[in-house]
Amino acid sequence: MAKYSQRKAKQIFDLYEKGNYTIAQVCVKVGISERCFYTWQKERAEFAEGIKEAKDKYISKKLVECDQSLERLINGYEYEERKTVIGKDRDGNPVPVEQTVTKKHVAPSLGAIIHFQTNRDPENWRNRQTTELTGKNGKDLIPDKPMTVKEAREFLEKLKEEI
Repeated sequence: MAKYSQRKAKQIFDLYEKGNYTIAQVCVKVGISERCFYTWQKERAEFAEGIKEAKDKYISKKLVECDQSLERLINGYEYEERKTVIGKDRDGNPVPVEQTVTKKHVAPSLGAIIHFQTNRDPENWRNRQTTELTGKNGKDLIPDKPMTVKEAREFLEKLKEEI
């Protein structure tokens, strides 16, 4: 088993913070076995905490990126498309002959807008419908409190009579 070192632990934390690696991938990159990884995690609280913190940093970074991407999709955005026509010089080497730059606009995404509204303000923007059912004359179909067996039988008899 590899000897625990702060340097190896830092390498592992950095990998977890940079990307979404599996434990097997991390172990190969730092040169330890998976068994060694799990032993360190079990026996060294600072190692387990470091892994957790690195994963949390990765997730936080990705959430910021998601928010930024969603913002672009909600508002729409512009970009430049470049096209280059390549010709040949006297020696037959490729050279740019003509270059055009076109500004393009991407319209806001209705799906992104709906996603934002339903997740950020669910009271006013629901993505599903609800239906409430009542019995005859607006009575509850199912009582709102627990019943004894005797009360349940009486309730069922009343329902049969109403039907």
